[in-house]
Amino acid sequence: MDIKRSYYETLYSRPVVQLGGYCATHSLPQALYAYLAFGGATASAKDALAEGMLALATEKGLLKPGQTVVEASSGSFAVALAIACAHSRHPLILCMPANVPTVRQRMFTKLGAKIALTNHIYGRKGLEKRAQEAVERTGGYFVNYFANDLNPEFHRRVTGPNIARATGGALDAIVAGVGSGGTITGVGEYIKAWYPDVRMIAVEPFECQAIGGGFLGAHSIPGLGAGFVPENYNPYIVDAVLPVTSQEACDTAREVLQTDAIPASPSAGAVLCAARRLMEENADIQRVLCIFSGKETYE
Repeated sequence: MDIKRSYYETLYSRPVVQLGGYCATHSLPQALYAYLAFGGATASAKDALAEGMLALATEKGLLKPGQTVVEASSGSFAVALAIACAHSRHPLILCMPANVPTVRQRMFTKLGAKIALTNHIYGRKGLEKRAQEAVERTGGYFVNYFANDLNPEFHRRVTGPNIARATGGALDAIVAGVGSGGTITGVGEYIKAWYPDVRMIAVEPFECQAIGGGFLGAHSIPGLGAGFVPENYNPYIVDAVLPVTSQEACDTAREVLQTDAIPASPSAGAVLCAARRLMEENADIQRVLCIFSGKETYE
C-alpha cells in the first residue's frame, strides 16, 4: 500500500518533466526540463513552503504547540500559511495594508486568520513593525519569510535534493525566479555544494530590477519582483540575473500550455523565457532545468 499520511507529503515530492514540445517549437536541445514545484490550494510552491517552515520552526524549538503565528503578508504565502496554521492548530495573525480589498480580508478571516491592518504608505517596514507589535502582545512567532533562513532551509532540504535525485546533477544551469529569495538561495547552496559547475540563474521582472540594480516599477508577474532585495537572497551563489518583461512572461506561460500541457503561471513563464534566452545565447549550455513555482487555473 502507498497511502500518504498527509496531503502535504504529495507537495514535498514534485516531478521533473521534459519540455519536448517547447524545445521542438524553438529548435532547442531536448534537455530542457521543468521542476513542477506548484501544488495545493494556492496552486503555487508556497503551500509546501508554509507548512515546511512551520515544521522546521517546531523542530528547532522556535515554535511551540498552539503558539500564535504572525506574518506580514496578504499574498499567496498568506493563504498557504493560513491553511497550514489551521492544519497544525496554530492561531494566525496576518498584518497587511488597509487597502487590501475587503473581499480578500474576508477570505483570510474565513480561513481562521485574524487581521491587523496598517497604512499602506508605510510600506514593508510598516508591516514588519505591526507584526513585531503583534508578537510582543501575544508571545507569537514571526515567520517573516522574506528574511527567515527557514525559507531557504526548506529548499536545501526538499527542492534541491529532489532536483538532484531526478537529474543526477547532469545539468549546465538551473533557472529560478526571485520573490522572497528562498528558492534560488536554498537550491543554489545545495546544488553547488554537490555540483559546483551547475550555474544558477536568477530571474526578475524587467520592470522591477531590484536584484540586478536597475529601475523599480510596477509589473504583472505575481510571485516575482518584490521591489527590494530580500534578506534571504544569497548573491554569491547566483551566476547571472536575467530580466524578463511581464508580456514575455505571460506569452511564454500560454505557449508552454499549448506545447506541453503545463498550466504555467506568469512567474513560471518568466523563468522559461529566461531559460530559452540563456540556451540560445550560450552554445555551451545544453541541459537546463527551470523551477516552475506557480500554475494557472482554467475552467
